[in-house]
Amino acid sequence: MYDQRLVPPAIKIRFLQLNHVFPKTNMKILTALSATLLSCSSLLVATPAKAAIGPYCQFAPEEVAAKEKLLEASISNDQVKPEYTAIVQKHRQMLEICRSQTWPEEQAIWLRLYPCDVNPGSLDYVLDRIVNLGYNRIHLEVFYDSQVLLPPGDNPTPWTPVVRSPDGDQIDLLQQAIDRAHQRGLKVYAWLFTMNFGYTYAQRPDRQEALARNATGKNSLSYVDDRAQAFIDPYSSQAQTDYNNLLQAVLKRQPDGVLFDYVRYPRGVAGHSLVNNVKDLWIYGKSSLNALYARASNQKGLALIKKFVETGNLSTRDLEFIDRQYPKETQAKWQGSPSESNSKATASSRQNKLNRDLWFLSVAHAAQGVIDFLSSAAQTAEDRGLKAGAVFFPEANRLVGAQGFDSRLQAWDKFPPDLEWHPMAYGICEDQTNCITEQVKKVLNTSPTTNVIPALAGAWGKEYRNHLPLETQIEALRKATPEVNSMSHFSYAWQEPDRDRLRQSCHRF
Repeated sequence: MYDQRLVPPAIKIRFLQLNHVFPKTNMKILTALSATLLSCSSLLVATPAKAAIGPYCQFAPEEVAAKEKLLEASISNDQVKPEYTAIVQKHRQMLEICRSQTWPEEQAIWLRLYPCDVNPGSLDYVLDRIVNLGYNRIHLEVFYDSQVLLPPGDNPTPWTPVVRSPDGDQIDLLQQAIDRAHQRGLKVYAWLFTMNFGYTYAQRPDRQEALARNATGKNSLSYVDDRAQAFIDPYSSQAQTDYNNLLQAVLKRQPDGVLFDYVRYPRGVAGHSLVNNVKDLWIYGKSSLNALYARASNQKGLALIKKFVETGNLSTRDLEFIDRQYPKETQAKWQGSPSESNSKATASSRQNKLNRDLWFLSVAHAAQGVIDFLSSAAQTAEDRGLKAGAVFFPEANRLVGAQGFDSRLQAWDKFPPDLEWHPMAYGICEDQTNCITEQVKKVLNTSPTTNVIPALAGAWGKEYRNHLPLETQIEALRKATPEVNSMSHFSYAWQEPDRDRLRQSCHRF
């Protein structure tokens, strides 16, 4: 006997319809039909509960093959589409059940789409593979390397659309990805570069004042090993406007959340990876300098700030000259921690302290620009009721020596605690995982109430680019940080690199 409570409502309704149509003399037929329907219903209900998937919610090969076969057939045969839709929904239920019973409950994958993904079946194939691998969330690359995943006909930004085919003016790959992911029960977070606006942006004559610059007037392209990285001045109103226009266009597509990456300054090559002089800071853009000068609380403070960023080191002669300029102001004052140095003391006794105070003021000013730029963008997303998160390197805000800093100045410990924090625990620990777990622990201990979602780098079942297999990393985190219940993996392309290359060149899946 079958438990009638397990029969789906649709099958119950169909049975009642049959009972009304057939005369009572056909009770034998009805009995046979009911048995068949109930048998099918028990299978439909029991299949997800069995979770024919592995310990990481990855689907069995026969499930994968059946779905791929139906997808391939449905592209040229509309009659097969209902069967394909049915298996997609079946796998959605299986995944939901498995993830609700598996640590971590939420598992995301980083995904980049290509122009060829507009071809029939390509996007569906990618999303199906993501479900097959046990993921229930996607971090979709929407703004990166001077490109945006917006249709050419609706792109209010200074960046180039990913899809640029002659007949693709209205092809909205971002909207398609969100809609089809939702059909599979996948959340979609739009992943955006933040302060890295890209090489082509830096070439625009009308955007030169928006770029971050050092004391020599150079932008970041001369200081990084990847010329795709061009960083902006976070105090620039032009950069803020361009980014807000981008963000509004993305949010219009209603993703489930937004992730902000490159929330920092560039990491320079070799010796430029550290900063210990004000002239190395990216604060010499017009907007940033004006904002720094505005932090002065009196004329003497302003004069000292200007002289310090100009020379990099105040001499006793500089102090004596400024003392004579402003004899009525006994102290130089600025926002935050005004100097207590009194002009009645000798210039030589004040020199070291003023240089140190102004150095830390300059560093704090640079870091605050990053935090403010992130906070403004995140607030735009949160105002729409969406989740927002910041992606960062746990080691990117190091103090080096007595007064040196990592050139990225990524002060993630000062990021808004109501954001999701996504530490990129990409450490390569040879045969161990300590460097990964320690990075995650450090972030958890810094802000215990913040939702921390570690990002791991690697591939399933194998070592890839010196990164340990994902299974190894996951098990290490399960033991070390069981309080974490969500994580992400970089990247989809790393799981099947050969297939990913074929996809880029429009080869059928």
